[in-house]
Amino acid sequence: MIHHDQVAEMLYGYAGAAAAKPTHTDSPGPIPTVIPTPPQFQEIGETGHRTLWVVFALMVLSSGFFAFMSWNVPISKRLYHVITTLITITASLSYFAMASGHVTSFSCTPAKDHHKHVPDVGYTECRQVFWGRYVDWAITTPLLLLDLSLLAGIDGAHTLMAVIADVIMVLSGLFASQGETATQRWGWYAIGCVSYLFVIWHVALHGARTVTAKGRGVTRLFSSLALFTFVLWTAYPIVWGIADGAHRTTVDTEILIYAVLDILAKPVFGLWLLFSHRSLAETNVDVGGWWSHGLGAEGRIRIGDEE
Repeated sequence: MIHHDQVAEMLYGYAGAAAAKPTHTDSPGPIPTVIPTPPQFQEIGETGHRTLWVVFALMVLSSGFFAFMSWNVPISKRLYHVITTLITITASLSYFAMASGHVTSFSCTPAKDHHKHVPDVGYTECRQVFWGRYVDWAITTPLLLLDLSLLAGIDGAHTLMAVIADVIMVLSGLFASQGETATQRWGWYAIGCVSYLFVIWHVALHGARTVTAKGRGVTRLFSSLALFTFVLWTAYPIVWGIADGAHRTTVDTEILIYAVLDILAKPVFGLWLLFSHRSLAETNVDVGGWWSHGLGAEGRIRIGDEE
């Protein structure tokens, strides 16, 4: 079977030979041959595969460690431990799915090769997209916001609005990654960025006011964690714009950067929060009732009782 590169060699070789032949006429030279550009694929390599497996292992270890930390904590005070463990468990599942070759697809967009002496040639550029990471973010980022909201004492209304804006932000990123035109990609990207501003407003700015009621220690902890979190989160859309949006980096480089950000935003955040929580009594969130004791006698369902 003759491949497109062999055909190009034959054509260019013929054109070069024809141009080298002496001629005694004034007829124009050969017309430059335009070779159609085949589809270009950007996909994961060996470095990307290894990175996904390493992060999967780190997330599993983090989940086990966070669960272990909760064993000597009363059930009524395990809320932070439960939320933080769920974050890394979800990330573990996501990274396993990506490392094993699931939750991935190709997003193809039209592109052009520009030539000086011949017409431009259109072709298709396809980039591998790991849509599973957006499922991960749609679950884990609201849980991260819930941790921060509980720490700052943010009311339910602002917490709910922050979570809704966050989900819109993540879904916008997913839709942008699957866009076939610049309008689709960058339009959804802009919607996601605006949603992110609402997240900052409801959690970082509003939380900075409400946390003062909990004392100086909790205020310092919340300020540090919120700054740490939102600086990291700001890096995500920048990476997306360079990688998925403009296709300026390889898929492996994209995976490496996201891996570092995910490790910092989840296991490192969790360690920081849980160890600080142990030393600051003001951070306690005591949840009683069904969470701690199950259904009371008056709330149990009885089968066979006479009315």
